[in-house]
Amino acid sequence: MTPAYVQRATTGTVARADAVVAAVQSVLGRAEKFIPLHEPEFAGREWEYVKDCIDTGWVSSAGAYVDRFERDLAAYTGAGHAVAVVNGTAALHLALLLVGVRGADEVIVPTLTFVATANAVSQIGAVPHFVDVSMPALGLDAEKLDHYLADVLVIQGGEKINRITGRRVAAVVPMHTFGHPAQMEKLAEVCARHGLPMVEDAAESLGSTLQGRHCGTFGVVAALSFNGNKIVTTGGGGAVLTSDAGLAKRAKHLSTTAKKPHAWLYDHDEIGFNYRMPNLNAALGCAQLERIDQFVEEKRQLAKAYETAFSKVDGLKLFHEPPRSRSNYWLTAILLDAAADIAERDEILQRLNAANYMARPAWTLMHKLEPYLSAPRMQDLSVAEQVERTLINLPSSPRLARHKA
Repeated sequence: MTPAYVQRATTGTVARADAVVAAVQSVLGRAEKFIPLHEPEFAGREWEYVKDCIDTGWVSSAGAYVDRFERDLAAYTGAGHAVAVVNGTAALHLALLLVGVRGADEVIVPTLTFVATANAVSQIGAVPHFVDVSMPALGLDAEKLDHYLADVLVIQGGEKINRITGRRVAAVVPMHTFGHPAQMEKLAEVCARHGLPMVEDAAESLGSTLQGRHCGTFGVVAALSFNGNKIVTTGGGGAVLTSDAGLAKRAKHLSTTAKKPHAWLYDHDEIGFNYRMPNLNAALGCAQLERIDQFVEEKRQLAKAYETAFSKVDGLKLFHEPPRSRSNYWLTAILLDAAADIAERDEILQRLNAANYMARPAWTLMHKLEPYLSAPRMQDLSVAEQVERTLINLPSSPRLARHKA
């Protein structure tokens, strides 16, 4: 029997908003109180490990839990090395420095991303150069990027130069949007063909794999985030992943104010950063990482329940993981039909939030933000613009797969 909310779904924007609310309610139950988009869960050994830090006095940027968290991250992802830092933006900042990005360079980033991706580039003094994404994954469009780089890059003095701006193009930064793996194998080929290092913004994708390989292990170096809304949280934190032992050593050096090892002297050999993760935060991370397989499985179950609920609602679809990948479904998303406009998206957002289900759109595209209006960009950004106009994120906490609201 067709649910009543499906029957109402074809009569216009208001009816579709009704249908979306009813579909979410069928999965989560009636929301008597506000259901956040993504909230942390501390039901493992978090208290035990944090108390151990307090009892022993090891609460700052040195301690056994920092070392353990780095080892556990490297083992879980298959990366050779992990360096824990204070947040994902710091991790991305270090990652860009590690591949040689300098002030006045350009770095290729998707216009569909969280602002930290562009900000990390800017913090070096470099310039983000915005390009489009592909619908199968919401990450950088490899084929489109390949043609674009062939057109815009020239070789001068052995460097890859943007023929329009005259600036060196120093790196490409794919981002795994909402945890869905980008076209990493194709993007790696594109980067190799054009001689550009690939830095993964894997902030949202811990636990996601492509062809059995973890996100964060395809590039020269990658950045993770453990913010409070991530699948694994340390309260605030991030990490640099790399399989290059030399880069890992340099990341740790830069993150500890570039202090030369010595028992008592404070001698620094370059400009560094106070980016090391405190032991307290790492203790949280160790406990959280012990449960990541459960978190990923529950989020996948939740996405499947949403997919069933929305399967017969006209005018939209649930965004599904790309082919050959296993996504952590960090944030589950629905996509309205391509012809939908922002007014329809906003009506649905208003109705969901009024019904106590937190929902949000994709980020405002980077090339539309005031700080980046004059940044270089690909002229055709049509896929990213469609996603901005039609995407809605739904409540995605792992516990929602276990409990009704």
